[in-house]
Amino acid sequence: MVIPDSYLTISAPSEGQYTEKRSKFLAFAFPVSTLEEIKSLLDEHQKRYYDARHVCYAYMLGHERLVFRANDNGEPSGTAGKPILGQINSNELTDILIIVVRYFGGVKLGTSGLIQAYRAAAAEAIAAATVIEKTVDLQLTITFEYPLMNAVMRIIKDEEPAILSQTFDNDCQMTLSIRASLMPRLQQRLEKIDGVTLLPID
Repeated sequence: MVIPDSYLTISAPSEGQYTEKRSKFLAFAFPVSTLEEIKSLLDEHQKRYYDARHVCYAYMLGHERLVFRANDNGEPSGTAGKPILGQINSNELTDILIIVVRYFGGVKLGTSGLIQAYRAAAAEAIAAATVIEKTVDLQLTITFEYPLMNAVMRIIKDEEPAILSQTFDNDCQMTLSIRASLMPRLQQRLEKIDGVTLLPID
């Protein structure tokens, strides 16, 4: 099984705008990592743009891209959230929320017009963002007795995991973080040292 090793997201919030037949579409893209963050941003934008006809959105969470939602907020089904999510997918992004606020311009756009407008607004926000690649990291905690320190540190120097925490006493404990695809080799090498205990990975 191939471990997903990296993913694409955006580095900072960005904005885009699209106008069609006097309807104005304001698009906002945010890097997010939790549903709580998403809810807070949605609440904030619904309050700020209380006078807008629709506040539609889509989001994607997690490096495996399994947690996602699209919301039409009163637009005809599939004409708003879905095309926004489509832009997230076509750019292979995750940990992202895109909100598109629509101010109605008095002329109906029809189903295909709405789909195109929401897609274009979302694309504008993504185009204005800086897309970055992040690695999927795993953590590992090990315990060992002090005399094994040199052997452990030699492996850490070779494999280059980040040391998140360490306590040195008669019994030593270290928490390490390393890119997912490199974890098996780090584990195998540490397991070969008699007296090193590996605690379960987060």
